[in-house]
Formats: sequence, structure tokens, C-alpha cells
Amino acid sequence: MTVHLEVADGVGTLRLDRPPMNALDVATQDRLKELAEEVTRREDVRAVVIHGGGKVFAAGADIKEMQVMDHAAMIARSRALQDSFTAVARIPKPVVAAVTGYALGGGCELALCADFRIAGENAKLGQPEILLGLIPGAGGTQRLSRLIGPSKAKDLIFTGRQVKADEALALGLVDRVVPAAEVYEQAHAWAARLAKGPAIALRAAKEAIDTGLETDIETGLAVERNWFAGLFATEDRERGMRSFVEEGPGKAKFL
Repeated sequence: MTVHLEVADGVGTLRLDRPPMNALDVATQDRLKELAEEVTRREDVRAVVIHGGGKVFAAGADIKEMQVMDHAAMIARSRALQDSFTAVARIPKPVVAAVTGYALGGGCELALCADFRIAGENAKLGQPEILLGLIPGAGGTQRLSRLIGPSKAKDLIFTGRQVKADEALALGLVDRVVPAAEVYEQAHAWAARLAKGPAIALRAAKEAIDTGLETDIETGLAVERNWFAGLFATEDRERGMRSFVEEGPGKAKFL
């Protein structure tokens, strides 16, 4: 298998394993979708880390595989390509990308599917598809512009240039830069902390934010309002408020 799922302490790690560069071929894309759907279902997985190993996150699509595909073949494949990444983006749990080395093309698009991105000092990110006479096809034109704004996204997509970790941080493309050897450890710690939180409330927060970014503010506010009221029916809400009143803030322990 080119992607493995490892579960420990409530955290599921989706680990890319297609050396040497973790090129995202069709089999890897399909496996990502399969495992994203699995961690969505599994109650023992409360947060997720996406990791490519210590040297490279993912250097993009498998160009040799794509080169032999004609127009008709890509029409047939492009929806499945996007669906595999969308499955990751729609995991209703906190997801962090642990980015070391190259995260280019599809690799960058995969990192964009996470809620939070921790990059190593050796990271290089970019959308170089324009250099192949293409555009990003796994969500890059949409998720990148929503994350860093249209002008900055157009700069990266129009030029195909790579950015190092410090510039990626300044652009808002990544959220934290750490020594490369500490990337997975810190990503897992971020996920493990949230894995102890109220699962339904975290799901609600993620859905409200993501839906709001994709629609008008009135619709977003309606989603927020419905989730906010709905959470009053949960045991986690009762537990959290009781703990606040009896013990003070930040001491609740959720199941």
C-alpha cells in the first residue's frame, strides 16, 4: 500500500509511502480517499495527521503516469482525482499536515486539505503545474486562493515558483515552521491535544467555518446558529459547563 493508517492515542496518521518522492499516482489517490473515509467513520480516531516521512511530503502527481493520458482519459479521471482530496478535506475531525521537504503540485494541494499545516525548515511548497502547460487540478485554484487570498495564489499558480518555509509562513500557506526533525512530533502533539476535546463541538466548528467560507454570511450564520443550539443536546456540553462552574475554565475532560 502507498498510504498507511496508524492509530495511537486517538490520533490517526495517514502516512504516504511511495519512495523516493511520494508521487501521487492513481493508486495513491484512491488509497487516500479510502483511508479518509475510514478515519471519518472510526470512533477511535478523533484527530488526523498527514505525513510523508522525514525527507519529503509529496512532490506532486506521477507525471509519467499522466503523460500517457489523453483528453478523454483525464475527463474520466479528473473527478476521481478531486474526490480523493475532497474526502481528506471533509474529514469531520481536526486534520494537521506535517510537511517536510517538497510539497509541490498535488502534494501542496493535499496539505491545503488540512486544517493546520506545520512545516519543517527544509520545506518547499508550490503549484508548478503551469510549467507543464497545466493548472492545479486537485483543488489548488480553489483552496489556495481561499487560504492566502487571490493575488498571492495567482502569483504562485501563474509563475509555478516554489517557496521556502519562511516565505510560506509569511504568506499564510503554513501555520508554523519548526526544525525538520520535529515536524511529525509537533503535528502529532497538536492532534493529540484536540483528540481529547469535545468531538461533536470540534466537528461543528469545522463544518461551520468551512461552510461559511464557501457561501454567503447569512447561510454561514444559519449553520453556526443551528450547530450552536444543537450542541446543547450533547453530553460534552453538559460536562464542559458543569466543570467550568465547579472547577473553573479549561479543566473539563471529555469522553
